[in-house]
Amino acid sequence: MTGWRPFTIARILASLLCGMMLTGSAFAADPPEWLAPYPPFKIAGNLYWVGSKDLASYLIATPQGCILINSSLEPSVPLIQASVEQLGFKFSDIKILLISHAHWDHDAGSALVKQLTGATYMVMEPDVPVVESGGRADFYYGSFPGSLYPPTKVDRVLHDGDEVKLGDTVLVAHLTAGHTKGCTTWTMKVTEAGREYNAVIVGSPNVNTGFNLIDNKRYPQIADDYARGFAVLKTLPCDLFLGAHGAYFGMLAKRAQLKPGAANPFVDPEGYAKYVAEREQAFRDELAKQKAAAHP
Repeated sequence: MTGWRPFTIARILASLLCGMMLTGSAFAADPPEWLAPYPPFKIAGNLYWVGSKDLASYLIATPQGCILINSSLEPSVPLIQASVEQLGFKFSDIKILLISHAHWDHDAGSALVKQLTGATYMVMEPDVPVVESGGRADFYYGSFPGSLYPPTKVDRVLHDGDEVKLGDTVLVAHLTAGHTKGCTTWTMKVTEAGREYNAVIVGSPNVNTGFNLIDNKRYPQIADDYARGFAVLKTLPCDLFLGAHGAYFGMLAKRAQLKPGAANPFVDPEGYAKYVAEREQAFRDELAKQKAAAHP
């Protein structure tokens, strides 16, 4: 790979070590499947998987260049680059960089992606301070060294409902906050074999261990944001069900079923509705549990 600087290699090694030695009780080492290479593949139309065995990175190809959703971890970047090139594209073709939300497993590699491609980095407004502080401004993970990463300048600040356009491709940014203050669910239309599909890439509806849903001084409206996020997710028309982690939508099992001439397993509106309902119930159960603990 060309264009790498010595400090970049050192930073990647440091990131790997940091992932293995995260401090604090909030979480242990990053799961190994986050950095496990996985063969890239076409999901449908101009939408491709270029992520690892679990961390989702998506490439959207247009005649005017490519869009990358999620830079993932710093050590993920060479894996993503290899996947992009294996599909026949150039890494330098990436013109726009987006993320699902400002956690290290989805945006720690952004500084390196920008350095190598010159891509325009676009982030939902409430997540901008987190991105530009290298994770330090995150309401929960900001105090854990293993969640920090190189601060990255945001080139365009996004707001709920904003469109990101490249060529004939249009993505819409939906604010589905809670998991982070700027957690973003992306939607786009994908054409395959003359049929148009609504693709939904879920940001994250999960309430992580340690998240305080009541009397949260650093994020007072967290419970309201989660509730609003679920309301938004339930309104989105979905054919292609995707998300920030492959585990959200059963990527591995569906990829194994992806065969020429067969029905596309990623077309799963029922799975999407079931997933959103299950995650909403998990949120409501956790909220009730925390309320009961606070007011026995």
